[in-house]
Amino acid sequence: MRGPLFYSKILLFGEYGIIKDSKGLSIPYNFYNGALKTEKNPSEEAKKSNDNLRRFIAYLETIDENLVAFDIPAMKAHVEAGMYFDSSIPQGYGVGSSGALVAAIYDKYAFQKITVLENLTREKLLKLKAIFSAMESFFHGKSSGLDPLNSYLSIPILINSKDNIEATGIPAQQIEGKGAVFLLDSGSVGETAPMVSIFMESMKQEGFRNMLKNQFIKHTDACVEDFLKGDIKSLFHNTKKLSKVVLNHFKPMIPQQFHKLWKMGIETNDYYLKLCGSGGGGYILGFTQDIEKAKLALSGYKLEVVYNF
Repeated sequence: MRGPLFYSKILLFGEYGIIKDSKGLSIPYNFYNGALKTEKNPSEEAKKSNDNLRRFIAYLETIDENLVAFDIPAMKAHVEAGMYFDSSIPQGYGVGSSGALVAAIYDKYAFQKITVLENLTREKLLKLKAIFSAMESFFHGKSSGLDPLNSYLSIPILINSKDNIEATGIPAQQIEGKGAVFLLDSGSVGETAPMVSIFMESMKQEGFRNMLKNQFIKHTDACVEDFLKGDIKSLFHNTKKLSKVVLNHFKPMIPQQFHKLWKMGIETNDYYLKLCGSGGGGYILGFTQDIEKAKLALSGYKLEVVYNF
């Protein structure tokens, strides 16, 4: 038995900023995926996932039924029969492993679910986001609901502000293009909750709040607009600014051994790095106008190209 596939996601722009109403752009990343599955002889990994689902069900029973109601008896019966989430999405890497699981559970067990096939009005998108936010909070303590939304719909999502999101199209990839967005493997796992609490603690300082509004959010919004317009020259100009701000003000979210590489990219213009998700480990997102140059500069590291300019 295997259910439909749900994909990982990449938040190209908007990490941390969207908590404070910056723009954001999230795209599906089909390289990784997951599905609900039942097997006769489960592996240790499957048993762990099955235990996790048990706890998740207990949590889902506490969600307000006016927001969303689930077929809990069916879910419990399936979990008893050994159901687990079979996933290739790395956990703690900022590419939405819990989001795909939430999307799969909603798809299979929610009553009166909003489907991908209907006319997705802003109201419906916001309702889905609220449902997914409540569901995914089980994993992170606080969730925007965007990861599961992206995984469930499998289309790019443009975040204009907290209460204004829309499905969007992105410029077609130039497969022959030298420019690229890539993932850089930090080699360690990142935990979302502690990173978010560091951010919330920083938000208590007026200087940090000003920097967020006048620099971080300003550059993030510009990057989103450039990317959607396909204005590559301006995009790299603004990504460089964003990379600088992150290096100066989000140091705890950047694994120590990458501080030097981050700075080197800004100085040489061979590539610019930014956070992928909450940081602290997992993947780092890179932008380059020449992928061969970036590979050379970052030789010894694992790069995965996710989008070509």
